[in-house]
Amino acid sequence: MLFCGSMYFILSKVLLAFAMPLFWAFALFVYAAITRKGKQKQKALIAGIIVFYLFSIRTTADGFARLWDKAPAQLSGKKYSAIILLGGFVSEDETGNGFFNWAGNRYYTAVNLLKDSTAGRILFTGGNASLYPDKFNEVSFVKKAFRQSGVADSLVLLDSNARNTDENAKFSKVLLQKSGLKGPYLLVTSAFHVRRAALIFKKHNIEVIPYPCNYLETKHFSTEAIIPNADAIELWNLYIKEVIGYVVALVR
Repeated sequence: MLFCGSMYFILSKVLLAFAMPLFWAFALFVYAAITRKGKQKQKALIAGIIVFYLFSIRTTADGFARLWDKAPAQLSGKKYSAIILLGGFVSEDETGNGFFNWAGNRYYTAVNLLKDSTAGRILFTGGNASLYPDKFNEVSFVKKAFRQSGVADSLVLLDSNARNTDENAKFSKVLLQKSGLKGPYLLVTSAFHVRRAALIFKKHNIEVIPYPCNYLETKHFSTEAIIPNADAIELWNLYIKEVIGYVVALVR
C-alpha cells in the first residue's frame, strides 16, 4: 500500500509537467520544425506562438486568478476549535536551513488568527513534497517559528508526514480526532489553493471554513502586463496544477 502511494505521488509529479503551457508550446514548435507539410508547419508555428504568448502574460494569468480564487472569508465571530495550516510556505536554502518563501503569508495569517483568539489551537500539516524522501522537512522549521512567534507548544499540533493535499486531510483528521477537537475548522492556505483544498477536506468528511490568503494576482493594469515574463508563466503553472487537481479530486 505504501509502495502504491509512493508510485502515485511520483507519477503525479512527472505527468504534471506535460500539462504545463511551456510543454504545449515546445511540442508545437518541435512539430513545426520536423513536419514536412507546409500548411501544418505554419499552423503549428502560429499555434505555438499564440500558446506561449497567452500563457506568459500577466493579463491572462491575473484574469484567471480572479475567477478561480475564493473571496476573503467573512467569519461569524465565534471561536473555532482549531486552525488547519497547510504547508508549502517554507523552502530550503543552500546550507540546508529553512526560510519563508513567497507563500509565507499563510503562516502569519494563521498565527494572527490564533493570537486574535479566533481559534484555540493550530494544526500544521506539511512534510516533504519532494520526490526525494530524505530532503528538507518543513515541520522542524515551523515548530521553531511558532515558538519565536510566542505560540505555546500546548496550542500546536504537528503533522510531518503529508506530501500532498490529500495526505494533509487524511493525517489532519487523525490528529484532530485524537485531540478531541470538533469542527468546523479554519482552513488556512493560499487563495489559489483553497478551492481544491476545501474540496479534498470535504471528501475526507472534515468540516472546514476556507480562509484564503496570499493572493497573487496584481490589482492594477499596466503595460507590463501584456509583455511576456516568467512570473506569469509560473502563475499559470500554479493554476493549471490546481484545476487538474480539483478535477481529479472531484471524480475520485
